[in-house]
Parts: sequence; structure tokens; C-alpha cells
Amino acid sequence: MAGFVERNARKEIFRLKPYVPGKPIEEVKRELGVEDVIKMASNENPLGASPRAREAIQAMLDDLHIYPDSNCYYLKQKLAAKYEYGAENFIIGNGSDELLRLIAETFISPEDQVIFGHPSFAEYEFMTMIMGGGCQAVKLADFKYDLPAIQAAITESTKIVYICNPNNPTGTIVSRQEIEDFMAGLRDDVLVVFDEAYYEYVADPLYQSGLEYLERGHNVIVLRTFSKIYGLAALRIGYGITTPEIAEAVNRVREPFNVNSLAQAAAAAALDDTEHLKRSRELNQQGKEYLYQEFEKMGLSYVPTETNFIFVDTGRDCQEVFQQLLPQGVIVRTGDIFGYPTSIRVTIGSQTENQRFIENLKRILED
Repeated sequence: MAGFVERNARKEIFRLKPYVPGKPIEEVKRELGVEDVIKMASNENPLGASPRAREAIQAMLDDLHIYPDSNCYYLKQKLAAKYEYGAENFIIGNGSDELLRLIAETFISPEDQVIFGHPSFAEYEFMTMIMGGGCQAVKLADFKYDLPAIQAAITESTKIVYICNPNNPTGTIVSRQEIEDFMAGLRDDVLVVFDEAYYEYVADPLYQSGLEYLERGHNVIVLRTFSKIYGLAALRIGYGITTPEIAEAVNRVREPFNVNSLAQAAAAAALDDTEHLKRSRELNQQGKEYLYQEFEKMGLSYVPTETNFIFVDTGRDCQEVFQQLLPQGVIVRTGDIFGYPTSIRVTIGSQTENQRFIENLKRILED
């Protein structure tokens, strides 16, 4: 029945730009016949999941026939104790992606506008467009969010401002003072979503979490995830911290059983594994210093990062660099999708992975 979808589907879906994930390891193995592949494209923890999380998953295997706790009670209790908030302040989702979708479904109507930096996490635009809302992308300044420009872009129709801090894909932060100035001039009816997926990696003392403004009574949601430093990306689990009123509203559109039992148990256990967190930070810092040194030796410019990835300008067409790295079993993220055709984003891996990436990058750039 030709034309059925065009006639009957919601018009918003035809304007969507599908999210482009990092190329999977299995796909490279299938396509190129390469058996030894390292993925340095999706900012995963090279140490993997914490031992405590693994043990918690093992303990759940006999209960796979039982539906998960729809309210994520025990995980919320753990988070409430960690952050000294009530359980009613938390929203648990199937990764940050689902939380962003729930926020859009709760607050965005066709006449509403959202604002975010560009380039930044593509899902802000994607989720808004699904709901028929308008998007205002404000260009980054020196690779970081330009909060004065975002402030100037706010109109009467602005419903949400997304601040990715640290920002993906550039790894930069906006400082405490910059956020303070921005929040001081903001209308009370604008919701600010602080996406802090890489919060645990930040070392800069000038950094300020959005939780500061929740404590002051502002309408904010702070998003964090177990996919990055906690190493639970395959389980898809993230959380938001906000006011009880906002959390209750978002939970109205949440599907029951949206977070599986294994994810809940692993996340709760991972919160207790401070040793794994410490090791992950130390490995990341060591890898960051090594890659900085190598990029400088190669004469490549890079953006200093507060995350577990680095945005680096190779001086070459990024697609060519990407394609030449693949047969060597190295997967990175191209910068053209972010508007930087000669840059790549590379995850900081183990020392062995970092060295392998550098050796192959040198060989490519010397040709």
C-alpha cells in the first residue's frame, strides 16, 4: 500500500535525524574479518563493570522469571543516601536516553522551544523534534557552552535549556561562575536540564554541578548515568535528580518495568564500589596525560578534556582516518557528524589500547 506511511505517520518523524552510535566491534569483525578489535568510540570504561556489580548480577540469575521492581525502590534508597535527598527526588530510566525522552514527553508541546549548545549530545534535538517542539542550537565558544549567548536566545516560548556539563563531544566544562551568572538571569518558568554523564571524571576545581541549584529551589533536573565510569553501558540505566513535583510529573509518562532487575541490582552494587571508581579515575588520568603528550609530539591540536575522551584535530579528512584505522582493529568517532570534518573523538582506553591507537594514527598521518 504505497504512501500509507507518508499519509498516516506523524509529520514530525520525517524531520528526525537518527542518532549515529559508535560502530560496534562485531560489525567491524564481520565486515573486515578483523578479530582483534578495540572500540575507542563510545566512551566506555576500559576496566569494565565493577566486581561488585558482577556479583550482584550473578545473584539475580535465579529470579529472571520475576518482573522487576517498577519503582526501583532499593536503588532509589541507595541514591537518596548518597546524595542526601529523599527517594521522591529521583527518576530512574533505561539510560539517559530514556530520561531525555520522558522529559520531552512531559514538558514539550509543538509551540515550545528548547535551547542547547552545538555541537552537543544529539538526543536533545531528537527528543524535542519527536514532540514537535522547536530547537535552537547555539554555537559553542572555544569548544564549550556559550551561556551568555544561550541566555540571549531565550524567548517567551523557551521551555527547556539543556546544559551538557562536561560537554560531549568536546569534553569541556562551563565554570561555576558562568553557571551562576546564567542562573541568576533566568526566568523561573524555564526548566534547566544539567546533563552530567561524565561528572565523575571531572577534576577541575572550577566545576559546579547543577545540584547546587536544586538545593536553592530552582527548577532543574540533573542527569547522571551508570554507563560511563561505572561500566554498565550494556544494562542501560541512568537517573535524574530533581524536585519531587517534577519527578512525579515525569513518572506519569514512564512505562512500568522500564528498568530491568539486573540493571537495578548492578547499579546499587556499583555505588558501593569506591575502589573501582578510584581505579577508573586513575587509569583515565594516566591515559589522558599519555595521549596529550603523544598528540603534542605529533603536532596535533586537541581540546583539554574533563571526561574520558579527547576531541583531537588530525588535520586530515576524519572519514579517511576512521576508515584507515578500522582494518587495524581500532574504532574511533568521526568529527564530521559534529561539524568538525578533520577531527575525531577518541575514548581514553587502557595503556595498551592507547598505545595501539597512537601507533596506528602515526602511521596513517605519516603516509
